[in-house]
Amino acid sequence: MARAFTQRRLLLATHNPGKVREFEELLAPTGVALDMLGDLPEPAETGASFFENARIKAEAAVAATGQPALADDSGLEVRGLGGAPGIDSALWAAPGRDFGPAMARIERELVGKYGSLAEADLACAFVAVLVLAWPDGHLETVEGRLEGTLAFPPRGQGGFGYDPIVQPLGETRTCAELTMAEKAAISHRGRAVRALIQRCWPHVA
Repeated sequence: MARAFTQRRLLLATHNPGKVREFEELLAPTGVALDMLGDLPEPAETGASFFENARIKAEAAVAATGQPALADDSGLEVRGLGGAPGIDSALWAAPGRDFGPAMARIERELVGKYGSLAEADLACAFVAVLVLAWPDGHLETVEGRLEGTLAFPPRGQGGFGYDPIVQPLGETRTCAELTMAEKAAISHRGRAVRALIQRCWPHVA
């Protein structure tokens, strides 16, 4: 059974300021204030799925603070690469979370597999799994997806991560060319957050 979240503040288990800004926008209807991890370290993401990694991060934050915590694990799945980079999406951008080389790697591997981008399967999806964890062990879990097509070369200055190469289905622009409001309306994380609001903030859903 879903559990309503009644506290005024919520710890977001991340050090990524871009992600914090996005969550603040998405969770604005709930009135909850978000706190970052600060000096707390993020645990190693040793899970084999988005859910497992999100749970690891949420439960580590709860253990360190004694407060409820929200964590997400998200990434880009490219059908032509068997779902890669998937849960390794951030690792492909390491070190320094530079996604330029990671986007170039996707293009390079597709060309290597198919011979050219024109022949490649460019279908892709952004996936986000959210886990909201309480100190007593209760978990609420939701998933959101944004289906799209890869677009090369990268386009747009907005967003972050792989946004410049993902063109949502039905769109002529990449995610990096959308406004924040436009992206929030269709994004994987936006869809996941709206599902979480329905479960944990039913009075505003």
